[in-house]
Amino acid sequence: MTSFASVQAFEAALADLREADPHAEADARVRQAELTKPAGSLGRLEALAIFFAGWQGRARPQIDRARAAIFAGNHGVTVHGVSAFPPSVTAQMVANFANGGAAINALSGAAGLELTVVALDLDRPTADFTGDAAMTEAECLDALNRGAAAIDADLDLIVLGEMGIGNSTAAAALCARSFGGDAAEWVGPGTGIDGHGVARKVQVVDQAIAFHAAAPRSAFETLRRVGGREIAAIAGAILRARQLGVPVLLDGFICTSAIAPLAADNPAITAHCIAGHCSAEPGHKRLLALLGLDPLLTLGMRLGEGSGAAVATSIIRSALAAHDQMATFAEAQVSASL
Repeated sequence: MTSFASVQAFEAALADLREADPHAEADARVRQAELTKPAGSLGRLEALAIFFAGWQGRARPQIDRARAAIFAGNHGVTVHGVSAFPPSVTAQMVANFANGGAAINALSGAAGLELTVVALDLDRPTADFTGDAAMTEAECLDALNRGAAAIDADLDLIVLGEMGIGNSTAAAALCARSFGGDAAEWVGPGTGIDGHGVARKVQVVDQAIAFHAAAPRSAFETLRRVGGREIAAIAGAILRARQLGVPVLLDGFICTSAIAPLAADNPAITAHCIAGHCSAEPGHKRLLALLGLDPLLTLGMRLGEGSGAAVATSIIRSALAAHDQMATFAEAQVSASL
């Protein structure tokens, strides 16, 4: 089934966002106050439990089924030498995912996550967005829907990630077009390019922003003009997850850049999202601050492919286990006050 039959359907879904269940949140807060611990002593774990209660609509949320969805795409902008690796590496890494040899295979397994990898037309890179839109309207809509298709209504959590040589350049362009600022504030080393490479990326992003300056600033137009198929797919997954009330755990800079155009149109889109970590890519910290997202972890990671978010899943599982399994003061016959 197609989630977004048209651009207008996508825009309508973004404009009319589902809210968390305030009654379930209130019930979860009551339970937190009754557990055998000083109030607030589990810190952010308590807030995570209440967050999940709201989106699951129950005072004692669970993670019975969770999925990591990793989207892969290729980028025409790589003709400018913006990456340390050739575009062929994208397909090679997708094969590595399929063979179980990548970091996300190990980390998703450790976190109890199903793993889904969606390769989006790797033999057909997006257009070079310094002189054209990265995707046609139909291509962008298709990518959004392929992302949306990775979300099932019975998921308790979706972890999102990406793979795509050149996509940190697209991410920087998306952030610059969505939130402004100089390209240099958004561009980083990505796969490990040197200072000259970073300067070249800045020039490429500046050129892209200038070329598309007169185009509409809607979320859809920003995604299709300077995004990539895998990034648009993540945006589609985020919006579909909101429609279904599935909490989203975001990975690093590139993954988070997918929500930037959506948030520029409707800042409330972040309400069902958690930042799994803050990556070492310089623009990520700035982007998280603009989105109002406080990362769970800061481990100096910059791999992508959902790796940081997969690690953060264990924090969420711990939060929900404590919330559900701890005894109340009454159950433990412990005095709740002096």
